[in-house]
Amino acid sequence: MKSNFISVKKNGEIILPTAFREAVGLSENDQLAIAVRDGQIILQPVSTISKDQLWFWTKEWQEGELEADQDILHGRIHRFTNIEDTIKFLDDKEE
Repeated sequence: MKSNFISVKKNGEIILPTAFREAVGLSENDQLAIAVRDGQIILQPVSTISKDQLWFWTKEWQEGELEADQDILHGRIHRFTNIEDTIKFLDDKEE
């Protein structure tokens, strides 16, 4: 990506150009780690979600959550009163 110049504003504020935010997937209120290395300021996106919860926010899992929400909304659900009926339903779907 081509380098850009940005200005430091009052109180040290900077504006990251859209192309740079999009290149690393930054959205409003995302957090960045900041460090100084060899005279350079390094900004790095960070996730504040607990590591053991990151799986929930993967694209694949969120797509599944959306699908489940749509199934519930449209009544595509099944209720079972015992585990045997549940297993039978799942077995019958595989055939």
